[in-house]
Amino acid sequence: MDPRGKWDQRHAQAADVDEPVWVLQAFAHLLPEGGGAALDLACGLGANALFLARRGFEVHAWDISPVALARLRERAAEEQLAVQTRQRDCEQHPPAPESLDVLVVSHFLYRPILPALAASLRPGGLLYYETHTQERPTHLPGPSNPDFLLCPGELLDAFSALRVHVYREDGLTGDLQKGRRGKASIVARKP
Repeated sequence: MDPRGKWDQRHAQAADVDEPVWVLQAFAHLLPEGGGAALDLACGLGANALFLARRGFEVHAWDISPVALARLRERAAEEQLAVQTRQRDCEQHPPAPESLDVLVVSHFLYRPILPALAASLRPGGLLYYETHTQERPTHLPGPSNPDFLLCPGELLDAFSALRVHVYREDGLTGDLQKGRRGKASIVARKP
């Protein structure tokens, strides 16, 4: 099955829009006052996009799946929120340089575009990024392909040109039943 077909099927079967990614919810107080241009990259059903639209941002939501985008448009219309959706292969077409005040990426990893993601931020722009890591307890779900799993500290290295405000990666230390296991999260600002 082609990648778009896989995601179309998954999004068609999903119960409803999930909660916004943890790092965005927990650190929403760092969002710029007064809104600005925001992008939910590889948005899926758009929980992050809806979260930002409720806070007055000019929100764009990109995904490869037209099924996901249709469901997001329906939900945004129900809430009377302005979310501009676009079917887009984010791996081949990352955002333009200095075009965003906020970029949210969750559960998506394509290493070749990481420099373009940092470059897409305007000065003072914020990146919220959270995805799966290689260090994941066996009881947690997630991808098994290492292409989609972060190495320890990889987000810090990838976005070293940005000023890090928040970083969390619990790894495999201590009680593996507690904490935020199997994920790495960062909030970083472009100087």
